[in-house]
Amino acid sequence: MATTTEQADVQTKHHLGMGAIPHEHGTAFRVWAPNADSVAVIGEFNDWKPEANPMIGEERGFWYADVTGAKPGQRYRFLIRNGEQELSRIDPYAREVTNSVGDGVIYDTHSFDWEDDSYELPTFNELVIYEMHVGTFNGHDETGPGGFHDAIQKLDYLKNLGINAIELMPTAEFAGDYSWGYNPAQIFAVESAYGGPNGLKRFVKEAHRRGIGVIMDVVYNHFGPSDLSIWQFDGWQENDKGGIYFYNDWKSTTPWGDTRPDYGRGEVRQYIHDNALMWLEDFHIDGLRYDMTLFIRSVDGGTELPEGWTLTRWINEVIRTRFPGRILIAEDLQNNEWLTKSPEEGGAGFLSQWDAKFVHPIRSVVTILNDADRSMEAVRDAMMYCYNGDAFQRVVYSESHDEVANGKARVVSEVSAQHPHDIYAKRRSTLAAAMMFTAPGIPMLFQGQEFLQDGWFRDDRPLKWELEDRFRGIKRLYRDLIRMRLNLDGFSRGLTGQNIDFFHMDDGNKVVAFRRWYEGGAGDDVVVVANFANQELHDYRIGFPDNGVWRLRLNSDAKVYSKDFSDHDAGDNDPEPAPYDGQDFSDTVALAPYSFQIFSQDP
Repeated sequence: MATTTEQADVQTKHHLGMGAIPHEHGTAFRVWAPNADSVAVIGEFNDWKPEANPMIGEERGFWYADVTGAKPGQRYRFLIRNGEQELSRIDPYAREVTNSVGDGVIYDTHSFDWEDDSYELPTFNELVIYEMHVGTFNGHDETGPGGFHDAIQKLDYLKNLGINAIELMPTAEFAGDYSWGYNPAQIFAVESAYGGPNGLKRFVKEAHRRGIGVIMDVVYNHFGPSDLSIWQFDGWQENDKGGIYFYNDWKSTTPWGDTRPDYGRGEVRQYIHDNALMWLEDFHIDGLRYDMTLFIRSVDGGTELPEGWTLTRWINEVIRTRFPGRILIAEDLQNNEWLTKSPEEGGAGFLSQWDAKFVHPIRSVVTILNDADRSMEAVRDAMMYCYNGDAFQRVVYSESHDEVANGKARVVSEVSAQHPHDIYAKRRSTLAAAMMFTAPGIPMLFQGQEFLQDGWFRDDRPLKWELEDRFRGIKRLYRDLIRMRLNLDGFSRGLTGQNIDFFHMDDGNKVVAFRRWYEGGAGDDVVVVANFANQELHDYRIGFPDNGVWRLRLNSDAKVYSKDFSDHDAGDNDPEPAPYDGQDFSDTVALAPYSFQIFSQDP
């Protein structure tokens, strides 16, 4: 055991940090391998010779070497000896790799020119998220997956649509070139097939230039399970399990493999903490979405893992303190309000969470075959649910990568499997989108939803961009909904507010109407009416919260959105003082089948 004086002396000589640490005269390396008898760093800088740069042992199983002349761009590995075992390993902290089974690459985290990037994410009540899979968003059929460069080509398209935040499905290095990304092999390296770390930085920089934030999916509930260089990393294991980075007992089991990290071990906690902070510090990422937190805070969805809960709370508390304004999203899907309580309250410290209470009933109500089976009560409950009294602690959506794969398809294909672009698919899919954009919460689209992408999601099938031209009207409907959601024209502020009054629920005719408001009054109050049945309605009475002209701001049946639509007889309303629906005023509206209308008053 080193003395305090010796420790101080080591710190003055040694560069701080983990992995490869470039500096003026070369590169320092540090790795954690507590069961190793010896460790050497090998690479292009020493012709891969094990004897050239042996590492010296530090406290708690860390090993260190400083290699003069080793420079960014050179490949390297760690050679670990444990008894008779000789193990060649990729650096767990490698910021760049040649591929998931290749070599680490020395990477200078400070070399990228961010220029004047000082972007700040909008407030959560003004976020509209677009979930993107880099490999398929603007990908190629035969020449490999799309990359960051390809995605950058479509950023102006997203800006025109009104998107102000992109949520990237995981881009940490995964096995192979095609993947959803939820099988991370090297969590500190950016997927080489997408363009590596500089590719991601260019993407973020270009998104920020257009006023678009970037949120990163991170996967900490399991690693791999394939191409895992950290598996039995230093040769030690118990029960033929994963060794120092993993649980080595029954707690290792997850639905995706026997590879749950050991959340109770300090060095593993630090490893995950450092990774989360890396995205925000080095890549200017504007928030994190944690994949399936249920399997961080529990083993099997039931047996609790308290150390998983405290790990996420610790990381989130650090981020909330050091990076105020960034967003932290949980995918848990168990409707647990403690996830979005603050660390001071004993919560996990997330700021929002994907909301199963919205997506499942809304998808169900628009995809059920028979109108009689559609529940307006389910619509009401989905629209009004919130966590801890804060509507923006939930992300609302009708499509996500999970909802359009694994036996499920895009909403248009669920509505009309054989004819996913018929009038019923158009109307009912956009009805679901309307609920998403007018509900209190943070709305999220899945890529291609806005131009009726059909079928189901696959990581080797690019979006059909020809549909964007074919269904420009539907895309315009999404754009108009987003404009209203963000109050860009100054007459729909209520859609950015917390408040909803679901004042009309007609389960016989399958019609709902509700008021949204921020503070209330002209230019703020918004009234939404939606018809969930295949019937035309004339002289249909609903309540209005105030008198004066209520202008029809959006009619989803307008022909400008599709030549199939009917321009159903609809217009502005001037309600009379006839109480109805608990409102002081009322008027009649005309509704096309499976359509919605949005009203507000001039400021």
